[in-house]
Amino acid sequence: MGRSPALPQQQTHSPSRTLSAERVRMSSPGINGDPKPPCLPRNGLVKLPGQPNSLGTASITKGTPAAKNRPCQPPPPPTLPPPSLAAPLPRAALAGGLCPPGGLPLGGPASAPVPGPPAERPPLATDEKILNGLFWYFSACEKCVLAQVCKAWRRVLYQPKFWAGLTPVLHAKELYNVLPGGEKEFMNLQGFAARGFEGFCLVGVSDLDICEFIDNYALSKKGVKAMSLKRSTITDAGLEVMLEQMQGVVRLELSGCNDFTEAGLWSSLSARITSLSVSDCINVADDAIAAISQLLPNLAELSLQAYHVTDTALAYFTARQGHSTHTLRLLSCWEITNHGVVNVVHSLPNLTALSLSGCSKVTDDGVELVAENLRKLRSLDLSWCPRITDMALEYVACDLHRLEELVLDRCVRITDTGLSYLSTMSSLRSLYLRWCCQVQDFGLKHLLAMRSLRLLSLAGCPLLTTTGLSGLVQLQELEELELTNCPGATPELFKYFSQHLPRCLVIE
Repeated sequence: MGRSPALPQQQTHSPSRTLSAERVRMSSPGINGDPKPPCLPRNGLVKLPGQPNSLGTASITKGTPAAKNRPCQPPPPPTLPPPSLAAPLPRAALAGGLCPPGGLPLGGPASAPVPGPPAERPPLATDEKILNGLFWYFSACEKCVLAQVCKAWRRVLYQPKFWAGLTPVLHAKELYNVLPGGEKEFMNLQGFAARGFEGFCLVGVSDLDICEFIDNYALSKKGVKAMSLKRSTITDAGLEVMLEQMQGVVRLELSGCNDFTEAGLWSSLSARITSLSVSDCINVADDAIAAISQLLPNLAELSLQAYHVTDTALAYFTARQGHSTHTLRLLSCWEITNHGVVNVVHSLPNLTALSLSGCSKVTDDGVELVAENLRKLRSLDLSWCPRITDMALEYVACDLHRLEELVLDRCVRITDTGLSYLSTMSSLRSLYLRWCCQVQDFGLKHLLAMRSLRLLSLAGCPLLTTTGLSGLVQLQELEELELTNCPGATPELFKYFSQHLPRCLVIE
């Protein structure tokens, strides 16, 4: 056989070498001195409720592959076919063209222009389409950290959709920055406005702080829908200015604010408010309830923790609230008795959620009034009502056929007999029996017939044994089981639950 003709001796660079060099330049920006995307300084990190153990690291959950530190590389270059031993390689191949099996270069004769390298794709680490899907897997606190990585990430993360339903918490001492001259400057709230927050919780603020917040937050006039003031020194004048300036507020919470009075409520409450929560405010008494009932015709939710409110105040509710109000929470209202319950059931017949938690003077007769008159109830909280007995549970089981949630924490007179009444409730999905000290294993057997039950709390029940608790595996649809401070909950029992209730979250 004769040897193949020798290839021309000329210095040419193959496409594969050219692309490899290009790949090195793309994946190693520091070699050519290209600066990395500048990192942003912290700009008022939002203190959002989150997982305390996830602040320091950013991880991807739910099986999403990690994209961290992955260099962006273009697709691999096309592979040239090996030269034939019987025929010389055409010059077109040396110039950058590809040879098809027929021997002619693609794209025409050898004089055709040489195709350039493939178009560069944006790096994966800054591809907004990928980031928009990726960032959903992170918690709120992790998003706050990731937003400080670079401008591209911040631009994607600062979209309002990633922060919907979250409420920033701002303390008074964090609202101001100290300048070199010692003067104070109100913090920059542009980062919050970019994310479109519709609710804020301000802690320890004064009237002046609230005015500064209104002046510096771009969305304060119309965009803020919910305001929460906790442990603040707001006065009647500050409350009036806030509700007058912030015309979009429809949900208001006042907790631990002891400097405003009932007169301030009369002068500031607006008919647009649909949700009001007042707790631990020492100046709130019966006259405050009168202001609420007269000035808030569209009130849908009312949560009240006031130690000085009496039965008389509950008679102030009118037919206007009767049509609109669906949630009433009376928390630790120690002076309310069964007479106050009578006023509630006649004035607010459309309630779907009622809490009498801590109303220690309410008895079984009061629960009977509730069961007979509030047939639309879906949630009932009777926790910390020491006078409630098994008879009250019989009234509940007989009349409240739509009830989905029942809270009986610290009802120390409830026994296994009461649980037998509850076992007939086919709609009940959540049952709380924390620290019901008379509940025993026999009572748990009644609960096994409740196939609709999804959440069961038996925390602190001292008489339940490991044997009795093990029978709960029959509730195969159970999603959450709380056994905190339950003596019968042993490590062996938790292992048994993990095998027989794999879909249930067992809280130890």
